[in-house]
Order: sequence, then C-alpha cells, then structure tokens
Amino acid sequence: MRLRVLSLAIVVAMGATGCDWNQFRFGSDHRGNNPDNGISVSTVGSLVLAWSATPGGPPPPLHSSPAVASGVVLIGANGQYLRAYDAAGNANCAGVPKVCTDLWSGIGAFGAGWSSPGVAGDLAYVGSNVGDLYAYDRATCHTACDHTWLAQLNGPVNSSPAIAGGMVYVTSTAESSKLYAFDAAGTPANCDATLHICQPLWTGAGPGGDSSPAVANGIVYSGGDKLYAFDAAGNTGCSDAPKTCQPLWTAPTGNTGSSPMMANGTVFIGSGDGKLYAFDAAGNTGCSGVPKTCQPLWTAATGGGVYSSPAYANGVVYVGSDDHKLYAFDASGTTDCSGMPKTCQPLWTAATGDTVESSPAVANGVIYVGSNDHNVYAYDAHGGSNCLGTPKTCSPLWSATTSGPISSSPAVVNGFVYVACEDGNLYAFTPSANTP
Repeated sequence: MRLRVLSLAIVVAMGATGCDWNQFRFGSDHRGNNPDNGISVSTVGSLVLAWSATPGGPPPPLHSSPAVASGVVLIGANGQYLRAYDAAGNANCAGVPKVCTDLWSGIGAFGAGWSSPGVAGDLAYVGSNVGDLYAYDRATCHTACDHTWLAQLNGPVNSSPAIAGGMVYVTSTAESSKLYAFDAAGTPANCDATLHICQPLWTGAGPGGDSSPAVANGIVYSGGDKLYAFDAAGNTGCSDAPKTCQPLWTAPTGNTGSSPMMANGTVFIGSGDGKLYAFDAAGNTGCSGVPKTCQPLWTAATGGGVYSSPAYANGVVYVGSDDHKLYAFDASGTTDCSGMPKTCQPLWTAATGDTVESSPAVANGVIYVGSNDHNVYAYDAHGGSNCLGTPKTCSPLWSATTSGPISSSPAVVNGFVYVACEDGNLYAFTPSANTP
C-alpha cells in the first residue's frame, strides 16, 4: 500500500485565533479541521511564501506531515532526524525570501521521514522506518536532542502516532502488522530504566500498514485490509501476559486505503477500491455476528483509489482521489444519497492535474489540499465561491506551485500554511499583509 500520511502544512496570519496542530490530522479523531480564523475565503488569494526550509538537506523528498505546537513546527526528515523550526519564521531564518534552519533536531530517529510527529505536553513522538517509535522532551531539546524513551516494533513505523488519554497508538508495517498502545509518559512500569526502552500496554493483531489510527470516545480505529475498532483502554476482548486485544468489530472496505476519521458518531475511511465508506462508529447499526462485522451506512464511489484521509467540517466530509479530484459529500448520507445499500453523489468536486493523495485540511471555511501535479490548492469549503454547474465543480481560490509532488497533508495554524513537499522543502505561506 502506498503511504498517504505525507505532509502538507499551511500557516496563516500572525495574531489569528486558532489552535495548535498537535498531531496528524489535527486531533486524535483525524477531522483535519482547525478553528483558526487567520485566513478566510476573501483573503486566501493573498497567500505568499513567508519562509522555507530543507530538513535533512536535499535531495530526499519530505513525506512527513508537520505538527505545530507552541510556536514550533516539527517534521520528520528523511535525513534520519526529527526537525524543529520557528513557526513564525523569525529565529534561525534569513534572506529574502526567508530560508530557515532548524532550532533543534532529535537525533536517533533513524529512518524518520514517513511518520508524522505528534505532540502531547512536553513530549514529541515520531515513528521510524527501521521499526522504532521515539519520544523526545521538547522542553530540554537544544540543538541536538536525544530521545527520552523508545519502543521497538515488529516492523517499520510509517504510520503517524495518535495521542489520546495519556496513551500513544501507532501501527507497524510488517507481514504480521499490529496496532500498538503505549503509555505516553514512558513510565518505569513498562520501560527499562537504563535503556529507556518501553513495552506496549497492549497490542491488537490485524490492522497496520501505513494507515494511522484514530481515537475517539474510548475506541481506537485502525485501517489495513479492513477497518478495525478496539477498546482504547485495552480492557474489552483482551488477554493477559502479554496483553493482546481482539477487535470490538471489523468492517470490510474492499482494499487498503486511507487513515480513518471519526465525526458525529460516524467513522469514515477511504479504500483502494475507489470508495469512501461510512460506518456507525459505535458498531451498532448494520452490525451483526460473532465476531461482529459491520456493513457501511453509505458509500461513495470516485474514479480512483482513495488513499487521501478524509476531513470533516460543518456536516461535510472531504476526501481526495487518485482520479485527480477533491470530493465533498454530505456526511450524514442524506443529500444526494439514495438506494439500498445507500450510495452518495458528491455535493461538489474540484479537479487537479494529478492524483490527490494529500489529506485535506479545513480552517475558517477554506479547504486546502495538495496534488501530485506539484501544486497546493485552496477552495471554498462551502462550495460557493468559484463553484458552478450541475453537477457542481469548483475552481481554486488560490494555488501555489512547488518543484515536486505534494502528497502530504495540510496543517493550518495561526495564520500560516505549512507545506512539506517531495522536492525536499518545507514551505510556509501567509497572507501578504503579514509579510514585512
């Protein structure tokens, strides 16, 4: 399965009201929706390049999605390090346009670059494609920083860690891939005091690959050959010594695909069979049997594989497809939906010049997404401005061209748009009114 946890990040105006983008897809439920108001439909067209950086040095492409916390951008670099940058583009930045160097790097994360970092408190987490999960103490990192604790998994960690309820969840990419649950603090009860190597609190067999787990309402969802749902606390359906958990329920999705997303009682996931699937997140409606298997509440077909992870805002679910398009669907499965089993048609679509592996991000009525055509785009999330016809198609409000494919996911924080690109650069855009 192709990795779709790549990163696109978008930065918006100084002084804007918003929240940090602490982990892949903004939060552990993966909605990809930040209540940041620094850019609007009316101002997004003025975005210009504020600064750029080349984590790890050229030419390796960047695949990690950035996290943004406390004014610092974190990104996994293919040069085997976790890198940290001043989000505003002030410290360690110079030139016109500005080029920035890292504030600090997390050494030891050999093979980092596919997994997107996540932050909880002072600790930052990132996976490695040699099979490790690393935790770094941001409060003590200066220039070069060693890990606080690490965990050794049974295969490469290309997925992005989800952090919720004092735990870190991540999957491995291996023939016998697993879902792992770790104590986020790395407390001594599960960790070697000398080597600082931690053991999982529990594992779940079956899910894995490149799909990143999502956590909401006490359930952790993970993709793979199908959708899996586990008790996030590791109590129900679990055996001891070492603790192994069976899923609460599973659901067929046709093929491996995106990472799951949960919103308003529904879990959404894309599939390589070209469809977006919607399931009852509690595992009640459409579910039966022992072990329990669930059927979708509704599905929506695109013209290509769906490896882009869906985003949600204001009752609409957005997702990209390998057919070169961004799609918007009614998340409730009502508008433009019919039949039994129920299938949905898009509220609107937007065409790009190549596959859309990037996972969209939404902020203040604007949706951002990258394309393998080397561009990052912004659209009216409501399907109003620059949208015409029946069926409705939308044109971008803004776009920016880079030197490589953008298969990464956007992050919109405090009036900036950060974009990690396969040309090896991390880009930060902001409205022109905010530039010196």
